[in-house]
Amino acid sequence: MKDKIYIINGPNLNKLGTREPDKYGSLNLQEIEDMCKNKCDQLNLSCVFFQSNIEGEIVNKIHDAIDENIKAIIINAAAYTHTSIAILDALKMFQGIVIEVHITNIHSREEFRHHSFISKVAQGVIAGFGEESYLMAIDYLYKLNNKKV
Repeated sequence: MKDKIYIINGPNLNKLGTREPDKYGSLNLQEIEDMCKNKCDQLNLSCVFFQSNIEGEIVNKIHDAIDENIKAIIINAAAYTHTSIAILDALKMFQGIVIEVHITNIHSREEFRHHSFISKVAQGVIAGFGEESYLMAIDYLYKLNNKKV
């Protein structure tokens, strides 16, 4: 049986490809999902890809990960990264690995984006590498699972 990971995406990421392509690139979220699923297939992993603009739905998905004993969560909480205590509290309950990802380098952007609540519970943060940030997180989880990290 393949190890399963959740890849959770927050608000406005459903508009990738058309939203500020100079910052976020030209790929849409479906293309990023396809890339992640292909990478997971290559590494004999299974992934569930999820996006919501609604904070409570993201919290519910983290609760699902807890209930299903999911191995890891890769999360791009987008704007909720900087504001959501609810997502932080849900992630604190999760017993697996949390990797925070961002398409852009949040530390080179507006000051209010420099703080992350997610980082408090994340094993690591990958930011600024576009869609490759997701693939780097998947690679890390694979290596960690195979004790190569």
